[in-house]
Amino acid sequence: MSKLEVNLGALKLKNPIILASGTCNFGREFAQFFPLNNLGGLALKGTTLLPRCGNPPPRVAEVYGGIINSVGLQNPGFAEFKRTHLPALADCGCALIANIAGSTQEEYIELAKRASNCPIDAIELNISCPNVKEGGVSFGRDAVNVANIVGKVRAACSLPLIVKLSPNTADIAANAVAAEEQGADIISLINTLEAMAIDYRTKRPILGNITGGLSGPAVKPIALRMVWQVYNKVRIPIIGMGGIASATDVIEFMLAGASAVQIGTASLVNPMLPVKIIEELEQYAKNEGLANISELTGALEV
Repeated sequence: MSKLEVNLGALKLKNPIILASGTCNFGREFAQFFPLNNLGGLALKGTTLLPRCGNPPPRVAEVYGGIINSVGLQNPGFAEFKRTHLPALADCGCALIANIAGSTQEEYIELAKRASNCPIDAIELNISCPNVKEGGVSFGRDAVNVANIVGKVRAACSLPLIVKLSPNTADIAANAVAAEEQGADIISLINTLEAMAIDYRTKRPILGNITGGLSGPAVKPIALRMVWQVYNKVRIPIIGMGGIASATDVIEFMLAGASAVQIGTASLVNPMLPVKIIEELEQYAKNEGLANISELTGALEV
């Protein structure tokens, strides 16, 4: 039988399917649908140093081809994450990835230190957050900012470091190179695209925060293009995401250069989808005579 195991440097997964941060919360919600050990990994809910209440409602707007969310990183804070949620996942049987976010460099550094001493397999650095000390601009805005934050977190982090890149930038490949040069082990992309929705009847924005992040099938062509661009510029593994809703989507992302993928919005529509995709990938690999699914990575012919 063809193998689905993939190696992302020191991070080893039994298959390339990871539930994306944000849409899988802390993972246990999906355990009512299937055993979590079916998965390659869980990218857990974005966690900040202190608890966050998140943005005002409404927080989600359904749009053509996806959703716009403005949850605002609501979470219980790192202490509660470590005390309550991590122990409940101790026997989940898949890789655990802590997604960390902050408003200052100091918060990111402290979170990286604390997370490095937890029973997790990797840290995913969410650099789409606003830096309050620089007027609210994103940490992932440009290569200089990316290099600065990644370098400081790398020095504080003893686990495999995944840097999650925002598509809301002029040159995502340059940002990926900057992350690699500062010690990132893996790149994940893309995060959501800035968007908004308007209710024509009330003449008001639908979201309480006015704008939010677009995800779902509508962003897939953009995500594919960015994964391909980054793959051609870096040597470290890539986790692709953005509109994945089928095994075919996964194959396309791998051909573009991804070694693994994250599934987010589509799992909200069908929580059993990750298991279905894993089964279909195994059958595909067998039909194609692949010794390992990783043979697809970067095999796009151009």
